[in-house]
Amino acid sequence: MTATDPHRPSHDHQSCIAQALDLAERLCEQRGARFTPLRRRVLELIWSSHESAKAYDLLEALRSFDPAAKPATIYRTLDFLLEQGLIHRVESLNAYVGCKAPEHRHQLLLLICERCHTVEERPATELMQAAAREVEAAGFVASHQAFEVHGLCAECARS
Repeated sequence: MTATDPHRPSHDHQSCIAQALDLAERLCEQRGARFTPLRRRVLELIWSSHESAKAYDLLEALRSFDPAAKPATIYRTLDFLLEQGLIHRVESLNAYVGCKAPEHRHQLLLLICERCHTVEERPATELMQAAAREVEAAGFVASHQAFEVHGLCAECARS
């Protein structure tokens, strides 16, 4: 288990959130992108747990911050966060998770626990290299690559 494993008793999740928000603010400033209070709040909601967040759940949670928020509000905000690489879309769940390494674009492996619903982002370098070779061999030009694996996280598998 890593220090950021949400199952560890010593896991400081508030620190996770604060680090993600601070990094997002710095990256947006460097990129000349506006990190508005609304965008910050949605990113904070996404990072509020290590589970994926669905757009309509985010919208409902956002209503205490912005009572006039509409579906278009949340989808525009999610589009911005995706464009900036601050979040990832979990395609199989139609949901979103915070990105652990938003400094650069990257391919990813998402491990999705079917019991506790946590989503772990892994670099999976060997898997990504093998996939890149297959894509190249097919003459395919990929625009996005992510692998999602559903099962039980280490903690749930032990219990």
